[in-house]
Amino acid sequence: MRNIKKLRFHRPGAYHDGMHSSTARTRRSFFQGSAATLAAASLSHRVQAADAASGLKGHINHSVCQWCYEGIPLEDLCRASKEMGLSSIDLVGINDFPTLKKFDLTCAMVGGISIKGPGDTKLGGIEKGFNRREYHEALASGLERHIKETANFGARHVIVFSGNRDGLSDDDGLKICAEGLKKALPFAEKHGVTLVMELLNSRVNHPDYQCDTSAWGVELCKAVSSENFKLLYDIYHMQIMEGDIIATIKRDHPYFAHYHTGGVPGRHEIDESQELNYPAIMKAIVDTGFKGHVAQEFIPAKPDKLASLQQAVRLCDV
Repeated sequence: MRNIKKLRFHRPGAYHDGMHSSTARTRRSFFQGSAATLAAASLSHRVQAADAASGLKGHINHSVCQWCYEGIPLEDLCRASKEMGLSSIDLVGINDFPTLKKFDLTCAMVGGISIKGPGDTKLGGIEKGFNRREYHEALASGLERHIKETANFGARHVIVFSGNRDGLSDDDGLKICAEGLKKALPFAEKHGVTLVMELLNSRVNHPDYQCDTSAWGVELCKAVSSENFKLLYDIYHMQIMEGDIIATIKRDHPYFAHYHTGGVPGRHEIDESQELNYPAIMKAIVDTGFKGHVAQEFIPAKPDKLASLQQAVRLCDV
């Protein structure tokens, strides 16, 4: 592992065996590869059908985060999303897979786990994640059902979090996160699922969150060194923390498995009321050859939330 102590992480304005084993591995690799191929074919079918039905250009695979549409039942959101040409609903739980399947939608980013750890501490969310060794066993064990159900559904990404610093240095936090992720990854690799850590801002929304810059996240990916661990590049959060969105995407896109949107400031509509040029950002993503999903994660401020969603999808359909 690289000597992380030599790195500087800038946080502007932060507040606070033999033949038989070889044969077995070959069999496992074959079946894992077959499962991944089938999942990819299923996803491609959904995306092509959505584009054909909606008149979208097909360069961006569109998704939307359920939590932003409070008051709209999941079935209604699925129905509307399908009509708009979306092929996914983000951040639902594994118990919601039957509803998505009903509408032939996938979940491009499966919501995280919520389990009890030492002392009945609630683990798996933003504040209590992989940067504490005492949580590693519980997190790795808790992720197994999540990973298996995700693979069975045909989805490929499960979200995870670093946790808050609580006085932990960035160097130590990175080392500890890498250790913990390496305990969970063998099961994810076996099932063809990628664990994806979200980059969040610690200035406005999530004070003290550790994975709050792209530089730290990229170094974690290098330390983990697995194709089944990547980052969720949240454009809203990273604009707040560091800006330079397009240059970062061009440079670090191999480490990004997924993208989220949001207007800055305020996390509302991504239209002319905010500072980011989303068509240009989407073009930069397309130019990298990215084949995953971009999910709308803004909180609609206008009365017609679904109209805002449709406008954002069209704006991002470069």
